[in-house]
Amino acid sequence: MEALAERLSHLDPHIEGAIRVVAFYDTLMRRRVDLPALARASAGLAECVAGIRLSGTGRVIRMAPDGREASAPPSPASTTAPITLDEEKIGTVWLERPCPPSPLDEVLLERLAIAAAAVVERYGPARTTMADPALVELVISADSDEAARARALRLLGFAADLPVRVLAVRSRLPLDQIGGLVCPARQVKAAPLADVGVILATTVDLARFPAGVRAGVGAAGSPDRSWRQARTALRFTTPRRPVVHHDDLGALALLAEIPQDAVRDNADVAAIARMAGNPDDLETLDAYCATGSLRQAADLLHLHHSSVARRLDQFEKTLGIDLTEPTGLTRARIALAAWRLLNG
Repeated sequence: MEALAERLSHLDPHIEGAIRVVAFYDTLMRRRVDLPALARASAGLAECVAGIRLSGTGRVIRMAPDGREASAPPSPASTTAPITLDEEKIGTVWLERPCPPSPLDEVLLERLAIAAAAVVERYGPARTTMADPALVELVISADSDEAARARALRLLGFAADLPVRVLAVRSRLPLDQIGGLVCPARQVKAAPLADVGVILATTVDLARFPAGVRAGVGAAGSPDRSWRQARTALRFTTPRRPVVHHDDLGALALLAEIPQDAVRDNADVAAIARMAGNPDDLETLDAYCATGSLRQAADLLHLHHSSVARRLDQFEKTLGIDLTEPTGLTRARIALAAWRLLNG
């Protein structure tokens, strides 16, 4: 290479420098350095602040020429380059040179971007949404130790300091499509597990779930606990309420802890079960329980209020309770929720 560089240097004064830059990054890649080391070496080589940003995790690394993290506020980038992996942009590298760019800055950033993509590919996937189900299971399993869970999260591309929220999903739509919709700008991973889909996300926009998706959302924090919450919340979903956040269940979540035989033997739940053969009856009762108002229920169902009143009269006979009384309405709501838990 040195002989080639010597010959080429007679043709272009910048070629020898470019080849030395390439050789510099080849050495770093052989040493399998991490992203901070890449940014640190690049800042020293360029003699200005060098930065790396990963789109999926939102992680930003800025290093100064003295080898320390850049403490000054970011300056406008003098030169930038995209980090690409499998033809997908997963981040950006840049230099913050206070003077005009050096002739070798473009080569330097090109090699830095290639090296950064290699690091991301080696230590964890980038922005691709579908993940290895075995890694996802390690993250959400209550039997995983914290070291194994942390390693699985790192391999999935999640930063150590970001809380992860877990979603339990049932849908005919592809999981990666749902994940991209509800968490469009941050790290998100999805995988099918047994009878339900799992989505791991750093943020969740509940308003972006597409129609036809049933989803339970756990709280951010410990992934195994969030997963249990998400599975419970999924059981409370209905056609009228297809996405349920566990935090919104409150005391209703306790119903999921009651043994199924005890729920099945309850008189109110048994009465709901007898109505289950007629979906229209259940829909009417659900609308009334959701609104607590005959006229609002009629509006939801697009029925005349007298038709809803006749159905409610029949329900009161079947249930043996007065739905116009607060206690009776509460009993109906709890019985309906408990019956749904029994029937998935």
